[in-house]
Amino acid sequence: MRTKGIDFTFVYNLRIIVNQTQTITLYQPLLHRLALKMVGSWQDAEDIVQDTFLKWLTLDQEKIKNTKAYLIKSVTNSCINHLNSIKRKKNEYLDAINPKEFVEKLDLSHIDIEHEISTALAMLHKKLEPVERAVYLLREVFNIEYDELQQIVNKKKENCRQLFSRAKEKLAIDTSKISFDMVNSAQLIESFKKACSFGEPKELIEDLRLEISQKA
Repeated sequence: MRTKGIDFTFVYNLRIIVNQTQTITLYQPLLHRLALKMVGSWQDAEDIVQDTFLKWLTLDQEKIKNTKAYLIKSVTNSCINHLNSIKRKKNEYLDAINPKEFVEKLDLSHIDIEHEISTALAMLHKKLEPVERAVYLLREVFNIEYDELQQIVNKKKENCRQLFSRAKEKLAIDTSKISFDMVNSAQLIESFKKACSFGEPKELIEDLRLEISQKA
């Protein structure tokens, strides 16, 4: 439709494009922070936010009463689906492994298990605080999710992520000057070995909790 040389269809479409661009510019940082907090990966967060905006652009936006709420909900749902997909794939991979067959193929005759565990735990004992040690062991060795970790160590999920990251940074520091003595707690060594052998860290968790409470 043209009136006195003005193409109103063009103007209307241009206005829509401008509004869409402003919306993306306005909400992209917020949505990316939300996605990053949920999935813990910068690239995955970017992909999720981009897919959300692409889907939003295909919709009749006039029917969306609250654009901000819609976008937040969409990103949240996509993050949940992404995490569930990762967890499902991990479980499928673990189910495909035959632990007994795997262990039988290992040649452990040359390894002093007691000494190896003691040495490793000694390093953790010297370089990490009890709560850092608990988060690192349970997350790194037993792959316990942050939702469960926050219940175990009585810390918020984001705090657990920071503790894990801090622990890795501390352990990355040169260890050549550290003298590895036997860990003073035979109980911790024993509960750690049981957790590794049976895949059930319940007893280890209790010992780690005890360490944290004694430090407090």
